[in-house]
Amino acid sequence: MTETIIKTTSDQTDFGNYISLLKPRVMSLVVFTAAVGLIVAPGSMNVVLAFASVLFIALGAGASGSLNMWWDADIDSIMKRTQERPVPSGKVSANNAMLVGLWMSVLSVGMLGLASNWLAAALLAFTIFFYAVIYSMWLKRSTPQNIVIGGAAGAFPPMVGWVAASGSVSIEAIGMFMLIFMWTPPHFWALALFMNEDYSKAGIPMLTVTHGKKSTRNHILTYTVLLTPFSIGLAFTSIGGPIYFTLSIILSLMFLLGSLKLFRRNEKIATEDNYTDERKLFKFSLFYLFLLFTALLIEALMRSLDISLIAWPQVF
Repeated sequence: MTETIIKTTSDQTDFGNYISLLKPRVMSLVVFTAAVGLIVAPGSMNVVLAFASVLFIALGAGASGSLNMWWDADIDSIMKRTQERPVPSGKVSANNAMLVGLWMSVLSVGMLGLASNWLAAALLAFTIFFYAVIYSMWLKRSTPQNIVIGGAAGAFPPMVGWVAASGSVSIEAIGMFMLIFMWTPPHFWALALFMNEDYSKAGIPMLTVTHGKKSTRNHILTYTVLLTPFSIGLAFTSIGGPIYFTLSIILSLMFLLGSLKLFRRNEKIATEDNYTDERKLFKFSLFYLFLLFTALLIEALMRSLDISLIAWPQVF
């Protein structure tokens, strides 16, 4: 790993700093999508084991975050957005961050295997490996496609949840995976548009750095268009329904309009208004994913209560 220059570390480290190592904001999204994947899966699972499974998936996400902070300490110390993270700020040593990540990886994978099944545990292990090694150690610093390929790491949790409950992979699990996988590039590229200086200073080949902001805006629109059929198509699987379908149409249209607006934006105007529209699209993308997975939960609840608004076709 590149030599890391960080502030002097104190022996007195607050417990909250170790929680920060786990990237709790990212973990919350992982926990939610994994829980949805588990709940909407066919069959039944003991409530205690289901809760334990989601908890161990969350620990796996935390392990990934800790390993990422250990490896990225050098660039985190350069970027304004990440300078106050525990390792670059000297609140937790890089060695401790690595140890926390490794121990949590072993614990989360082993316990998920015991609580649910070993296929789910294997998927969780691969997810941690993909984020820590494939994305953090390789893709992030080597290619502008980092967030495209690396987005798979964030797309696995609902599939892991599904497999934990059902013991197998199905079209529905793949559909949830593809929804997050295709959502990730426009989500992060919107962030990159107004955080480009940070990525440039740290030497990260984000698309905004290597190809410019105009190209990035084009890519955001392209990937939002590609995302749309995956978003809407999930409505016609066994976990979809009229509520999800309606919401996916509305949200996809809003996402497309927001991306089109960025596509038409003049960089001079964007700079003058401090990237207002770019920030709005980034925030909206978070609500987009949250609301779609919430709709899947509602559909599952209605099926469990045997409530049917209309006859709904299942195509996939």
